[in-house]
Amino acid sequence: MSYFIGVDVGSSYSKAVILSGKELVSFHIIPSGGNYALAADNVIAKALKKAELSPEDITGAVATGYGSSSVSINNRTATDISCHGRGIFRLFPSARTVIDIGGQFSRAIRLDDRGRNVAFLMSEKCAGGSGRFLQVIAHVLRLDLDEVGPLSLKSKDKVNFNTGCAVFAETEAISRIAEGAAVEDILAGVHSALASRIQSLVSRLGMQPDVALTGGGAKDIGLVRSIEQTLDTATLVPEEPQISAALGAALIAGDIG
Repeated sequence: MSYFIGVDVGSSYSKAVILSGKELVSFHIIPSGGNYALAADNVIAKALKKAELSPEDITGAVATGYGSSSVSINNRTATDISCHGRGIFRLFPSARTVIDIGGQFSRAIRLDDRGRNVAFLMSEKCAGGSGRFLQVIAHVLRLDLDEVGPLSLKSKDKVNFNTGCAVFAETEAISRIAEGAAVEDILAGVHSALASRIQSLVSRLGMQPDVALTGGGAKDIGLVRSIEQTLDTATLVPEEPQISAALGAALIAGDIG
């Protein structure tokens, strides 16, 4: 039996997916930290342990992401754009627009009817267009990230942020807290601001249905709902949005359609 591994070393999290044919054997996710090589080794070891496999059992590997060059098991690399597209198309063959909300950037990718990337755009080099925006505000509000989405859905009076920059938004959030704004209203405002940045990106690319969301930001139900409202469309969200690129890398490693 042949096993293929895809490793996505992102700026915030590292992910590994092991496939046998089209069957998902195991996956694992860990924070990347400051040492990409160590994170890659650790996430690979965890995924192998879950699958009860050794490195010698792996037939092929593909690495992608910010730290792909640090992956020791790697014998090939692929762009994260192509890996996100491949992974999402495997999960959702109807997807034509992919929105990746990562730790440093957000990206919009357009796919053709064979799942090939035909165009993409990336947010500016500012955390205001990425999941980092959410991390900054969660830190200010002393919340865990997994609390942000459900709490934001309780908002009755969304706060409007005057800036799309995460640094200035942090200051603005502190000011709104001092003014007595409810935490859920601040969170809803942050989601709205991020959704607006994403809408701008998608509009420039040219949105085509179906729309799929991926990346860590897609785990935030409040942000997902805000994006759907802003884009005026339903979205497809994987059960585990963070492993889409690693899944795509594993598919490429095995040349699996």
